[in-house]
Amino acid sequence: MGLVFSSDSFYAARPESAARMADYGALAVEMEASALYTIAAQHGRRALTVCTVSDHIVTGEETTALERERTFTAMVEVALQAGVDAGLTG
Repeated sequence: MGLVFSSDSFYAARPESAARMADYGALAVEMEASALYTIAAQHGRRALTVCTVSDHIVTGEETTALERERTFTAMVEVALQAGVDAGLTG
């Protein structure tokens, strides 16, 4: 678990910005969580983000489409159970 920052691009024209966010303790970049939390706050709701790493933007290591298809089911199950445990359903 750790800090994640939201960006409209994983592969920014300025790679130093990702390095700077890492200096602040960010472990990853994603594209939707900030909007999710903003909308939840606007409507007085709680929200939860669970991320699974698929690509390493520094080293270029990435999972294949087949690996994503076959292995990300566990992440979905964890996310759904976390939402239930946190009372985010219904």
